[in-house]
Amino acid sequence: MQSLVGIATILLCVFGGFMLHGGDLGVIWQPVELVIIIGAGAGTIILGNPRHVLSEMWLQVKEVLGRRKDGQEFQRQLLLLMYELLQTAAGGLKALDAHVEAPHESELFKRYPMILHEPKLLHFIVDNFRLMAMGKISAHELEGVLEQEIEAIHEEMAQPAKSLSKVGDAMPGFGILAAVLGIVMAMKSVASGADTGEVAVAVAAAMVGTFIGIFMCYGVLDPISNRMRQLVDDERQALDSVKVVLITHVAGKPPLLAIDAGRRLVQLNTKPSFARLEGWIDKLNNGDEDAEEPATPRRRKGDLRAQQA
Repeated sequence: MQSLVGIATILLCVFGGFMLHGGDLGVIWQPVELVIIIGAGAGTIILGNPRHVLSEMWLQVKEVLGRRKDGQEFQRQLLLLMYELLQTAAGGLKALDAHVEAPHESELFKRYPMILHEPKLLHFIVDNFRLMAMGKISAHELEGVLEQEIEAIHEEMAQPAKSLSKVGDAMPGFGILAAVLGIVMAMKSVASGADTGEVAVAVAAAMVGTFIGIFMCYGVLDPISNRMRQLVDDERQALDSVKVVLITHVAGKPPLLAIDAGRRLVQLNTKPSFARLEGWIDKLNNGDEDAEEPATPRRRKGDLRAQQA
């Protein structure tokens, strides 16, 4: 919804302002200029990026323009999934094999569909639980491994936004290119004996190319690439949260403390309070996730801390 509002605002202000100024939208409609500019931009993207970057770029653009997920619900599912996995691991990491080997078939993972729909995050979780199950690893060693892995994932996810931003910066140049070609055709019409009015129309059509290039840069590609960078940062935050949970668990801390350590890395706009986190876990332990939170949270907190002890 927010993306649609932004697009509508840009179009209304730019083209509506042009019409209020007495302009005719028919003058701006220049299909040849559009083919030159957009085609050159698309070709640049295809030429300058490998296939996996193009695939990731397409997925990120769809996410930017599509319906946004509920951030608070996503954090709830992530934290509770990690809590359940840690509780299962308390009986030995081998107890997790049935879940981490086939997460899409696991009843535990199926309770958290938003995580199942995030392939990079899902693979990060199951791969590192496998790593811990393969042999003893210290918290310091695990931190180094996870930090390098997250950096590699983040670099790969950030590449589409960087590429799209560079193409956006080049769009005014492509607009000038289209305008120059239009001027060439206008000068050719002069040589052919065209009257002043026809030449003026041809020059005006050529200048539309410059407008399209600037508009595509600052009104389309730049905001989309900026939003893509924000989405990548959100995904890294989720990875960092999982990393801290795993490191705290390997350091020997109880599951509730490990989950709270991960909660602290959640962005402020979606971060649950500690009391709310305990409420979620309390409902999970009671097998009643749909029930309302108890009216006496202090007693509930004490009970949970006693369970963790």
